[in-house]
Order: sequence, then structure tokens, then C-alpha cells
Amino acid sequence: MRPGGLSTQQQPGTPSRARRRPDLTLPMPQREVATSLAVPLPLPPVPASAGGPTPPGVPASGAAQQQQPPPLAELERVRRVGSGAGGTVWMVRHRGMGRPYALKVLYGNHDDSVRRQIAREIAILRTAEHPAVVRCHGMYERGGELQILLEYMDGGSLDGRRIAAEPFLADVARQVLSGISYLHHRHIVHRDIKPSNLLIDSGRRVKIADFGVGRILNQTMDPCNSSVGTIAYMSPERINTDLNDGSYDGYAGDIWSFGLSILEFYLGRFPFGENLGKQGDWAALMVAICYSDPPEPPPTASPEFRRFIRCCLQKNPAKRLTAAQLLQHPFVAGPQPQPLAAPPLS
Repeated sequence: MRPGGLSTQQQPGTPSRARRRPDLTLPMPQREVATSLAVPLPLPPVPASAGGPTPPGVPASGAAQQQQPPPLAELERVRRVGSGAGGTVWMVRHRGMGRPYALKVLYGNHDDSVRRQIAREIAILRTAEHPAVVRCHGMYERGGELQILLEYMDGGSLDGRRIAAEPFLADVARQVLSGISYLHHRHIVHRDIKPSNLLIDSGRRVKIADFGVGRILNQTMDPCNSSVGTIAYMSPERINTDLNDGSYDGYAGDIWSFGLSILEFYLGRFPFGENLGKQGDWAALMVAICYSDPPEPPPTASPEFRRFIRCCLQKNPAKRLTAAQLLQHPFVAGPQPQPLAAPPLS
């Protein structure tokens, strides 16, 4: 007898080889593409023409007033304003109205599953209406190429900018936090907060860009082709899951990335080391993020700013304040400066 009481003795009349039932199959659960993202997302809004209820979190007026993007043929490319691992961004202008837009052209021909994910994200992002979130107007498909029409920000990104004046930096932080709080309230996690995804216009309005679609592209591209810059702003527990018992809170991860970006604006360099953030190898970068002490502002910074950054850059994600809590911090809760009072970006 084998362990467990099963006999190995051959029964009379049975074949020497174990019988199989090829007609029996074990059903395996199928994972839908739409639910394969690391962060759960709400369903796309019901079109107003369908007569259904307004989706949760979407103002009734916004759901009814959502307009179709202009035809692609009516958009004239003016100049290229940026490029990255996922695609190229063009400043375009509507031929009839003269209104400027940003058109993001995604690299490569994406398979059907990626297209479905991106289309679903666009449907969600089109419902996002907040002063600190870049507006998404729609998506085009042309010759297998995906193009996304976005709000145009004439000041470009804050990447490489230094903001040494704390009143102006507090205003920037307040605006970004309000956008993050809005997204988190709608159960949307950005997962890629960094200076190049924070845009500014000539009115000193700061907005969050490149969420949703950028996350999908990062998941589908080969890791060797993705940007080290994105890794640089990840929280320690996202890089090394052993640091937090294998759990990851995307909301707290956004706060770490936000705090690191704000500190970079103040310092004028990547807080863990200028070369490490821009040109360093992955191993050295990840060791610095996971095992070194969190970076801090210099002693010359105000106590309020130093405490504010400390509330964001906690190694333990449970100790980081939420976006809503940070909006009550003295560093950003003071009087808002007038738009023309902002010092120039260096």
C-alpha cells in the first residue's frame, strides 16, 4: 500500500496503462483584458444618447455636454512639442476655429487587446473634468496608428525646471495635489507622477497629464525599452515588494512620486542624485530608492516645507498622508498668490 491507502495491485482485466478520458477537460478561468490592469478602473460612461443614468462621479452637465472631437482632417500639425518612449506629441490647430490642441501619436501598431484597453481608458478620461487634470478630447485611428487629442498647455512640462521660491512652489504643489485628490476620489491611480507629466501654461496653471494610456503602454512594452526616469519616481514598496509584505497601495505610491517631484523642483536636480536619476543604471537607482534614507530639503528650507516633504516621503506607505490630508498642510493651505506674482521658471 502507498501512503494514503491507495493500492498499487493490478486489478484483473485492467490494462497495464492508466486509462484516460480525453473527452474530459478542466475549465480554466478566463481573465478579461479589461480587468487585467493592476489598478481597477470604473466602467466607461453611458453615452447621453442612450438615455441611461449619469455615471457615478461624473457631473450630470459634463456627461450631457461631452462633445465629439473634431475630425482629424481638420487638425493641422504646427510643431512637435515632445516625445518619449510611448509616442510623439504635436501641437495642432483646428483649421476653422484656430483652437490649439496637443495630439499624441502613439508609436507602433498595437494589438487588439491593447487597443481595447486604450479605448476604454479614453472613454474614462473624457469624463475627467478638473482644473488640474489635462482634458482628453478623444482618440483617432488612422492606418493602424492611434492618436489621442488632448488639451494644449503652452508652457510645456516642468521637467528640468527649478522652482526655488517656496510661495510659487506651494502653489504648484497645491494644484497638483488637488488633481491627485480628484483622481483618487474617483478611484483612479496615476502610477507615473513625475516632472515630465506635470504641465504648465502661461497663466501659471499646472495640470497632470499622461495617466491611463501611458500606464497601458508601459505594461505592454519590453522593460529594456522603458524609461529609467519612470523607475526613478517609483515608491520603494513598488520596486521591492518585500519592504511592505508584498502589498502595494497605488494611492500612497502616487504620493511618494509627487513628493519626490516637488523636492526635485526645489533642488533643481533629482533628489537621489542628478546622474543617478537621469543616466544611472537600474540596480544603483533601485538600491538608492529602497535602502537609503528618503531625501530631504536642505536646512535652508522653511520648516513647513521640510515637514511637508517628510509627510510624502515616508518609507512606510501607511505613514504617508493622503492627497486630501496634504491639502490641509500649512505649506499649501496658506493664501494663494496672484498669477502675475510668480517668479520665472529657471
